[in-house]
Amino acid sequence: MDQETYDKGRRIRTQVLGESYVRNTAGDDFSGPLQDLVTEYCWGAVWGRDGLPLKTRSMLNLAMIALLNRPHELRTHVRGALNNGVSRDEIREIFMQVAIYAGVPAAVDSFRVAREAFADLDESR
Repeated sequence: MDQETYDKGRRIRTQVLGESYVRNTAGDDFSGPLQDLVTEYCWGAVWGRDGLPLKTRSMLNLAMIALLNRPHELRTHVRGALNNGVSRDEIREIFMQVAIYAGVPAAVDSFRVAREAFADLDESR
């Protein structure tokens, strides 16, 4: 493991998803190695690159995760996208795009997941 890349990934992951989320997904003996991989490579090596701002990366993630039909990850990244300055209106437009290029069922599920994430966030305020 490259400690510098890992540390950068942890900082970015915490900035986007929040300290509580990162702490709760640290993993155990079984899943910890996967979480370390995610932190180092996804968050450090890719999210940590200079080529795109975090907001753009969040927007791309929403579209890709919606296409892959991963509702748990989508909910997490809806919250992260909001933290990165993506508006609810922009999230709606991303999922409208998903409807055309990935299919209406993927968009319907994505809208449902986003509404639930919005409700959770509004409730916690």
